[in-house]
Amino acid sequence: MSLFKTPMQLAPVFKPKIWGRRHLSPLFEGREAAGGGVEPRGAGEQPPGELIGEIWLTDEQARFVNGPAAGMTLGEASEKYGPELHGQTWPGRSFPLLAKYIFTSDWLSVQVHPDDEYAALKEPGNRGKCEMWYMLQTASDSAFLLGLKRGVTLEQLHQAFKTGTSRSLLEEFTPTAEEAIFVPPGMVHALGPGLVLFEVEENSDLTYRLDDFGRLGLDGRPRPLHLEKGLEVIRRELAPQRQLPRVEMSEDYGTRRLVLASRFFALEELRLPAPAAFSGSAERLELLSFLEGEGQIASQTDEGTFHRGETWLVPPGAGHYRLMPARATRLLKFYVPEIERDFRRPLAERGIPAKLADAIIFE
Repeated sequence: MSLFKTPMQLAPVFKPKIWGRRHLSPLFEGREAAGGGVEPRGAGEQPPGELIGEIWLTDEQARFVNGPAAGMTLGEASEKYGPELHGQTWPGRSFPLLAKYIFTSDWLSVQVHPDDEYAALKEPGNRGKCEMWYMLQTASDSAFLLGLKRGVTLEQLHQAFKTGTSRSLLEEFTPTAEEAIFVPPGMVHALGPGLVLFEVEENSDLTYRLDDFGRLGLDGRPRPLHLEKGLEVIRRELAPQRQLPRVEMSEDYGTRRLVLASRFFALEELRLPAPAAFSGSAERLELLSFLEGEGQIASQTDEGTFHRGETWLVPPGAGHYRLMPARATRLLKFYVPEIERDFRRPLAERGIPAKLADAIIFE
């Protein structure tokens, strides 16, 4: 019988970045207390006075706030409990997903990620990195780069990367709120200013920085580039996958949007105007990250209070649980999917055309 029978809150880890922000509205509004303190319910600690660019929800150092693993880091609990925490669909002892919120005030570097095959060959002990973005908030100057302009050669890119001028060779887009974007390995990309977004990916931080526009890092020195490996993994043929169709379904509890699925991760968005009952998967863990609202979260063995900005892990042994919003609640649910069961079958049962399903599923 599993030790883990109830949803458990994870306190996130705040990451300083040269392109970050001091104020993390709307998700963590009010959390930047004087001296960097935070509310005592375990929302995570923001370093005082620093520019925060990323809040890692499933960092190995993220700590459990409640439940049998309270006080343990996610890395410690994963190593100790493995499949009991992750589920039988992920039998390893490393956590399957890396999820984060990103807050930008400037351009991030131009970068690219390798796939698993290249990582196994050139970066032993590391996974490749497939990821997605879900835009939560944009500004008038928001933009992002995704993919190469037609006809651009690797030789042109190499020279532009060395001189900090690659932006002119890449496709630039204006994002919209609630837009989903798929970023496979080999896709050159960069996030621009004025963004708040959710990112989920393979649990890997393997990134090849290609162009940092001549900036200095937090230590006052230029940040290193990784041109040789980066140029090896760029896939020039990849077309941008953005502005994916909005596929929503009515449920007893409210609405459910199937945002995007790949073999590495899946993302759903749920809107709950009233109390709702759910069943955790017996085979895998699921994670819930609350964008709006607050209320109670209760299982058969425990209960707690959720707030905006918090992330809760629903282990395989949790069974039935309830979310009881004190006001309208919006949350993201993410997990490693079985694509046929979790996306294709529900969509087909609701009469969603296969062509539409194919537009949000990346196998």
